Amino acid sequence: MNFFEQIGKVAIGSRLRMLTDKVTEDAAKIYQLYNIDMQPKWFPVFHSLSKGKEITITELAKIIGHSHPSVSKIISEMLKKGYVIERKDKLDGRRNVINLSSKGKEIYKKIDNQLIDVNAAIEELSNQTQNKLWEAISEWEFLLEQKTLLRRVMEKKKERDSLKVSVVDYTPEYKQAFKALNEEWISTYFEMEKSDYKALDHPQEYILDKGGCILVALYDGEPLGVCALIKMNDGEYDFELAKMAVSPNAQGKNIGFILASAIIEKAKSLGASKIYLESNTILKPAINLYHKLGFQKIAGKPTPYARCNIQMELIVG
Repeated sequence: MNFFEQIGKVAIGSRLRMLTDKVTEDAAKIYQLYNIDMQPKWFPVFHSLSKGKEITITELAKIIGHSHPSVSKIISEMLKKGYVIERKDKLDGRRNVINLSSKGKEIYKKIDNQLIDVNAAIEELSNQTQNKLWEAISEWEFLLEQKTLLRRVMEKKKERDSLKVSVVDYTPEYKQAFKALNEEWISTYFEMEKSDYKALDHPQEYILDKGGCILVALYDGEPLGVCALIKMNDGEYDFELAKMAVSPNAQGKNIGFILASAIIEKAKSLGASKIYLESNTILKPAINLYHKLGFQKIAGKPTPYARCNIQMELIVG
């Protein structure tokens, strides 16, 4: 156990498997103690069938929270022992139903006394501990149903990766990155258009000199995300959020959210009250990001882009 004390909670899976193996090993010997020829893994199925109702493997799997193949394998093993009967459903010949055989029912009667003693032993063990394992397991199961361990680790990874992201103002050294990152995503889903080349080939003249700005997201110093504010003079919107692109190699590092949040704050600092954007609904992660940031769908504005099928706005002032 010294290994687990050293490595800590990251080895929880291995430690739980060790505990499970230890309990399962004892469980097999306990059945022998009561002269019951049974494998511990059969018990949930045995108990469910002890109610006397015929049931399908699919229903059994749902009741005990096991996979269908797992329950099917247990049933096959119990059939060989003669503990269960499998037959066609009288009401639906396409289904097979399972029930305990007479031999199986006799075995389950013998388990009653064993269950009394096992329950008493578990209670005694529980009373000798400061932490109640049974209640803790229920809490863990509930919390992991709400959000899996995988999802929690992904979130922590994103938080840690976010610490390596910095957002800086555009300078000419990022001109190639600004173009390359945008060309990459546009070419993946659509075709480059005339307006794209205007902005990407001439960011200084088309965006910056007209009162707009460009921000660059650096990850460990490498430019992996870009976003622009293009000044609008239509009397309704102050800026268009445009030319936002994040390298596919940077997915899952929260760069899109950090960059978009920074560009919105930049717009606020420039006195903006409303920001406009154009996108396409095929870009689901981007659309979800915009909604998360507070953008709302609008319609009706003319657009120079053939690929645009959704327009959105954000009121910031």
